[in-house]
Amino acid sequence: MSDEKLQCGIVMPISTIDGCTETHWSDVLEIINESIDDAGFDGELVSNADDVGIIHKRIIQNLYENPIVVCDVSGKNPNVMFELGMRLAFDKPTIIIKDDKTTYSFDTSAIEHIEYPRDLRFTKVVEFKKKLADKLKATYKKSKDDPNYTTFLKHFGEFKVAKIDQKEVSGQEFIIEELKSMRRSISRLDRTGRSKYEFERYMGESDIDICLGEFRSDKRDEAIEFLMKHPAVKNAGMVERGEDHYHLVASTRGSMEGIEVEREVKSMLGIDSLRKNRLRKKFIESSEG
Repeated sequence: MSDEKLQCGIVMPISTIDGCTETHWSDVLEIINESIDDAGFDGELVSNADDVGIIHKRIIQNLYENPIVVCDVSGKNPNVMFELGMRLAFDKPTIIIKDDKTTYSFDTSAIEHIEYPRDLRFTKVVEFKKKLADKLKATYKKSKDDPNYTTFLKHFGEFKVAKIDQKEVSGQEFIIEELKSMRRSISRLDRTGRSKYEFERYMGESDIDICLGEFRSDKRDEAIEFLMKHPAVKNAGMVERGEDHYHLVASTRGSMEGIEVEREVKSMLGIDSLRKNRLRKKFIESSEG
């Protein structure tokens, strides 16, 4: 490998599921990252990225582009299983891991799973980390050296592997296109007779909800870019509460982080100053009356 480490994507639960808390998954992520680092790769959750983008597109892009991916199916989180399915559809190097309390899923049971103890016992974790690091190196090497290498699909016959069309666009063009895409999604929800707020629920529970109706587009774009790059933000986007009336919504990794991030966004947009100016104007008008 070159001096620059190759990216290893990570797919795993990050919120409470099957009796395991966010803290538990944070500890598991640290263990996985240590193994990835030992194998000579740079680990990163597929939901993370340095560039601006809608989180769901970002995940799909990383699932397609990452040279190798580690997927933790512990607890059988629906999002994790869906993302694993997408990665397998691309037929690219994938390593599945799970804790010793999670049963095998029928569809993926044919693929080797590396197990670790759910209680994260030290001696077993040390053994798991070495096994995962060795598997990462061996799997990646085989995928490069063996022209007949396959992760999953080719064991069952001949398939046309899914691909993603790519093209370069400017940052401004990208943001405009994403806003149009979100608006089309909202319109589709309307046509099916469902509430616009279902789109917000799709984004996840919103810890941040800021009205953008009165701000210039450059300020909106700046706020969206800030949120999508913020490490405390899980999901971010816009919802339409009325014709040309948008709200910026986001879910964060904790309530305190949400309060702080919302304060930063409001300061960026000058909302507090705007509110004070309105109150001052109303006071003057009432005094003159």
